[in-house]
Amino acid sequence: MEKNNKSVKVVGYWVSAYVHRVRWALKLKGIEYEYIEEDLFNRSSLLSQLNPVHGKVPVLVHDGNPLPESAIILEYIDEVWTQHPLLPLDAHERAQLRFWAKIIDQKIITSTILAVYSEGEDQERAVKLAVEYLDKIEEKIRGKSFFGGEELGYMDLMMGFAAYLLPVWEEVASVKFIDPSRFPAITAWTDNFLDHPVIKAEYLPPKDELFNFYVGRQKEAIHLLASHSDLGKKMWADLLS
Repeated sequence: MEKNNKSVKVVGYWVSAYVHRVRWALKLKGIEYEYIEEDLFNRSSLLSQLNPVHGKVPVLVHDGNPLPESAIILEYIDEVWTQHPLLPLDAHERAQLRFWAKIIDQKIITSTILAVYSEGEDQERAVKLAVEYLDKIEEKIRGKSFFGGEELGYMDLMMGFAAYLLPVWEEVASVKFIDPSRFPAITAWTDNFLDHPVIKAEYLPPKDELFNFYVGRQKEAIHLLASHSDLGKKMWADLLS
């Protein structure tokens, strides 16, 4: 086990929900790690070396070996450090969770971000799509404290952004993704998630700082999408595929 704990680093950016997934997972496993903050608007040569394909965070560096993509990193962490399992042993159940992980990243996060960074009919359409997919998540969490039952696991970490980022995005965009009357199970899960000792102990950016960050990005992103129609079309095509 000592060898597995050797030289664990996480390269991230303070606002990234994907980065927090990895940090939460390591915290759940009791793994000490070094955190390296990366400025995504002024990328360093280190990030280019560790993730030359996409140049994105997070990157997990374990014993000198880099690994990108948060969902893949979570699976790697679960395989290397077996305490507090994040994923079930059953192969079919694991495959199902991989399916839902893609729904969360490619549909829910994409549509909610698009709602924040769009206006008018495009924003309304993005909110509608986000709510439709959140309806499916509501069914999965109904009657449970966490997605796996009573223990925090893979799906909770994948959906963690909804607990602390969605309320900020709602305020920034003046929209509503999660109405407690429509999503009582997600609302209860949010309270359980944020009250978990590991989540409470791990750093989360203050909401006022998140709000200021996204307000600053919102105008720039709306202008970018408006002036690059092909980019907007691609985002919608990816979302609707």
